[in-house]
Amino acid sequence: MSALFVSVFCLTWDTKPKIMLVKTFGAAVTGIDAITITIEVNVTRGIRFFLVGLPDNAVKESQQRIESVFKEMGHKWPGKRIVVNMAPADTRKEGSAYDLPIAVGVLAADEQIQSHRISDFMMMGELSLDGSVHPIKGALPIALKAREEGFKGFIVPKKNAREAAVVQELDVYGVESFKEVVDFLSGRMELTPEVVDTEAEFLKEQSKSEIDFADVKGQESVKRALEVAAAGGHNLIMVGSPGSGKSMLAKRLPTILPPLTLDEALETTKIHSVAGKLNGNISLLTRRPFRSPHHSVSDVALVGGGSFPQPGEISLAHHGVLFLDELPEFKRSVLEVMRQPLEDRTISISRARFTVDYPASFMMVASMNPCPCGFYNHPEKECVCSPGVVQKYLSRISGPLLDRIDLHIEVVPVPFEKLSGQNAVEKSETVRERVIRARKVQSLRFKDYPGVHCNAQMNTKLLARFATPDEGGQAILKNAMEHLDFSARAYDRILKVARTIADLDGSELIEAYHVGEAVQYRNLDRAGWAG
Repeated sequence: MSALFVSVFCLTWDTKPKIMLVKTFGAAVTGIDAITITIEVNVTRGIRFFLVGLPDNAVKESQQRIESVFKEMGHKWPGKRIVVNMAPADTRKEGSAYDLPIAVGVLAADEQIQSHRISDFMMMGELSLDGSVHPIKGALPIALKAREEGFKGFIVPKKNAREAAVVQELDVYGVESFKEVVDFLSGRMELTPEVVDTEAEFLKEQSKSEIDFADVKGQESVKRALEVAAAGGHNLIMVGSPGSGKSMLAKRLPTILPPLTLDEALETTKIHSVAGKLNGNISLLTRRPFRSPHHSVSDVALVGGGSFPQPGEISLAHHGVLFLDELPEFKRSVLEVMRQPLEDRTISISRARFTVDYPASFMMVASMNPCPCGFYNHPEKECVCSPGVVQKYLSRISGPLLDRIDLHIEVVPVPFEKLSGQNAVEKSETVRERVIRARKVQSLRFKDYPGVHCNAQMNTKLLARFATPDEGGQAILKNAMEHLDFSARAYDRILKVARTIADLDGSELIEAYHVGEAVQYRNLDRAGWAG
C-alpha cells in the first residue's frame, strides 16, 4: 500500500508544469523622450502564442518574423504555451523594433540560451526573415533612457550604432544579425562597443558650409536685415519680384547664425532620430537645420501629428530655420496652425488617450512675390495685375500671422553693374562674428530668465525692462504708430528689433536711430503699401 502511494505521489510531482519566466528590456518613444518597456516572456506547457500589453499590428506580426528567423538560424520554436507581456500594459507599443527583445526572451525562456546576462542590456531592432537586423527610429532617446536606467549596454542595429554612441558612459553594440546577439549573450563571441568622441565630432563638422554670404552680389540692405534677424532670433519675410535673390539669401541665413551648443545639438538630433531622418553616417547634427517644405504641404506634415504622432517640419527646424517659399501659395489652414507654435515655441499634439509635446523653437523665414504677376513696385517692369489684386494677394496671409513676423523686407532686383562687379563682398564668417557677440550680450541679459535666450523671446515684462528707447526713440515710435497704422503687436516687434540693433551696435541704450531702422523693417504694415 505504501509503495503504491509513493509511486502515485512521484507521478503527480513529475507532471507539475515547469514555468520559465525571462525579462528583456526595450523602450517606447513618446514625443522625443523614451520610456522603458519590460518584455516578460513566460514559456510553459500548452499551446498557442499570446502577445499582450497594448501592441499594435506591427508588434503582433513579430511572431511570424521570429519563427522564420529561428528556423533560418537553427533554433527551435518552442512547441509550448508562450505568453509575452509588454509592461507597462497601458502604454501603446508601436512598430517592429521589438522583434529583437521578444526573440531573445523566447529563446531564453525556452532555455536555448543562458539568461543571466540579458538583464544587463536594453535592446531594440527589427528582424528580417533571414535573421539580419534592420535600423529603427529613435535610437538616441532610447540610448539616453538606457543610461538613465543604469543598463550596462544597449544592443542596437549597426546602422543606428553611431547615433546611439553619442551617449557617453553607455556601451553601445551595433549588430547586423540575430546570430551575433545570441552568440554575444551566450558568451561565444565578444562585440566591440561603438565609440564616438562627441565633442570632437561636434567641433569637426560645425563650421563646414558649401555656401556663403559672399556669393550674393548687392542686396546690402537685405543682408543687413538678415543679420539683425540672426542676431535676435527674429522671424522675417522678404517681398520681391521673381529672380531678385530671395531664396538665395534665405538659404545662406544658417551660415551667419551662432553655432549650435552641444545641448542644442543633442536635442535637435533627438527630434530627427525620432522622425527617422538620420542616416547611418551621422551621429550628431552639428549645423543648424534648414527646412524648406513645398507649399503643397499639409497642416499635419507642417506641425506634426498623425494617427501615430510624428514631429512635423516646425519641429525638424528646431534651433534652425524654417523657410516658406512663396508664402501666399500655402493653404490658409496650414499657415494658421503655425500661429500658436510661433508664440509658444512648442507644439502639443492631443489625442483621445494621450498628448505629445514637440519643441518648435525656430526662425521662420518666408518669401513672396508682391502680386500674382510678380512685378508690383518693380523698378523697370510694369505690373499687369488688375486694381485691388495686389491687396487681395497679400490678404492670403492673415494679419495675426503677419504680426508675428518681426521684419518685413522688400527685395529689389540687382542691377547688372553689381552683378558683374568684382568688389569685395563680406563673408558669412565676418557677419557671424558680429551675430555671436550680440547673442552673448543677450545670454548675459537673460541669464536669470529660464527659457529666454534671445530678444525675439522677450515677453511684455522683459520688454518694459530691457527695451525702453530713449526720448528720441519714443518720439519716432509714437509718430510711426500714429501715421503708419501699426498694431499693438507690431509695436512690441519694433521694440524687440530695436533692442537687437542696439546690441549689434554695442549700445546699452536704445537710441533714436535704432528705433528708426526697426520701423523701416515693417513695410507690409504700412497703410496703403499695397495700393
